[in-house]
Amino acid sequence: MYMTDVVLHVDETLDAQGRHALEDEMRGIDGVISPGFSPRTPHLMIVTYNPDRIPTGMLLHEVQRRGYHAQHCGG
Repeated sequence: MYMTDVVLHVDETLDAQGRHALEDEMRGIDGVISPGFSPRTPHLMIVTYNPDRIPTGMLLHEVQRRGYHAQHCGG
């Protein structure tokens, strides 16, 4: 299985409970392997996923669909 990761910047300030809830929701998406917020930069969510199962753009869409403002970081 091929895995890669993407960094998503979530504009909203989420407390620990909110971050864990979003991680749990993302974990339930087919192709997502390991979503997690960076402890040092809590606006950054690193999502490890299988790009053969879900494209990067869909990960961003899933965060936005949940009511958050977010964007993909990097190239």
